[in-house]
Amino acid sequence: MHKDPLNILFAAAEVVPFAKTGGLADVSGALPKALSALGHKVVVVMPRYYQIDKSKLELLEGAMGVSMGPMGELWCAVYTTKIPGSDVDIYFIDYEQFYGRKGLYDDHGRAYGDNDNRFIFLSKAAFMLCQKIGFEPDVIHANDWHTAAMPLLSNTRYVHHFGNAATVLTIHNLQHQGVFFKGCIDVMEVGWEHFNPAAFESMDSLNMLKGGIACADAVTTVSARYAQEIQTPEFGFGLQHHIAAHSHKLFGILNGVDYDEWNPSIDPHISQTFDVDTLEGKLTCKHALQKRFGLEKRDHTPLIGFVGRFAEQKGIGMIAGAIEGLLQLDLQVVMLGAGEKWAEHYFSQIAAHHPGKFGLHVGYSDALAHQIEAGCDLFLMPSLFEPCGLNQIYSLRYGTLPIVRATGGLDDTIENFDAQSGRGNGFKFDHATNEALYYTVRWAVETYHNHRDAFEAMQRNAMQMHFSWADAAERYIDVYRYALAKRRVAQFTKEL
Repeated sequence: MHKDPLNILFAAAEVVPFAKTGGLADVSGALPKALSALGHKVVVVMPRYYQIDKSKLELLEGAMGVSMGPMGELWCAVYTTKIPGSDVDIYFIDYEQFYGRKGLYDDHGRAYGDNDNRFIFLSKAAFMLCQKIGFEPDVIHANDWHTAAMPLLSNTRYVHHFGNAATVLTIHNLQHQGVFFKGCIDVMEVGWEHFNPAAFESMDSLNMLKGGIACADAVTTVSARYAQEIQTPEFGFGLQHHIAAHSHKLFGILNGVDYDEWNPSIDPHISQTFDVDTLEGKLTCKHALQKRFGLEKRDHTPLIGFVGRFAEQKGIGMIAGAIEGLLQLDLQVVMLGAGEKWAEHYFSQIAAHHPGKFGLHVGYSDALAHQIEAGCDLFLMPSLFEPCGLNQIYSLRYGTLPIVRATGGLDDTIENFDAQSGRGNGFKFDHATNEALYYTVRWAVETYHNHRDAFEAMQRNAMQMHFSWADAAERYIDVYRYALAKRRVAQFTKEL
């Protein structure tokens, strides 16, 4: 336990297990628990979306008013419960007009037109909640564009109550920045002097994430490599120069993994549990997966899995371009995911033309994701960019060697196989081309067939790697204390 435990306000648009579209939810569900385990007091705030059953939550007494500038004061309810498996309090902001919808951010891919107001409301409500429950944060931890207004709000609109709190903003995916009509400044009630190119202005629009980066005491990303990449034109999405200007306060902290959920020795979703000393159980899982997808039962044919969104970011175009050639090799492939309609249709055709070798499940199933991790020999994750990535880390624990593009967290976590030394825990390629993907998969397949001892040694090596949230939480505490020290120095200088 740390000396001088901190009070941490953690605000996010999605939190596992209540609502999830991506890695933000995984982090928001796991990091507060790890921080709490270190002795810190964490309060988590998120919206009460339509999909979250309020009958299972506790209603706080009394409505809560939130000022929204030209929209006036809006009144909401607040519900609460604990994040499962912890003593962390999570509070849900319940305002039907904003959150009573089936989607979190969009309806079938079409973004809600009032997303600016929805998440400015969340950001402001988080401050009002603290006053309502008597919580005084030392640190305000905002996540992605949805709550990126909070660093500025704490310095302006709510400075009298929260001016001593340090602010930290985590970028989980820079591609999504929250760009809206500049009139949002009035809804934020912060003054138009903040609408300038060094803060929130971007091409005469308001860029939430850009402003958050400028105003936060510290900024983090979810891997060290991604912290470097977002300062380049390829991965910066137009903000590379802005981020480089704030690189002195930028830290890359690799996400951890919840090994209570992703652990083949205790996994309730798989047909046979196994561990590094009982790898034979993995073959039983392979047989079950082959049966589940209608594939031929083959003990000595490598089975390759993919779990993820059918989206360009995830390299789905490269997989589509290489799949016909790959299926000429002695291998089998299973895919679980949904997204781009062309991809769903194309891979459905591939499954129809290659029965026994290629299996597809359109949609998402948590149980099936576990079964793919357990039953496959190799896991394909050829992302164009990947801030951290979690599936490759899950794969390591299940002895399913990742095939990845060397980017972001994929490059940080996967060490390329070296035939001479026998080292490595997977297979990497650099260039985002169909050919690079094809030949890397072919290399992995040939290693499986022709160098079984080396392949199995890599599996055992991979299964013994550990990416703990406890370690990540320690690093976040270091960043919090850096941000607090920076805040104190700035206040002292201002007083002089």
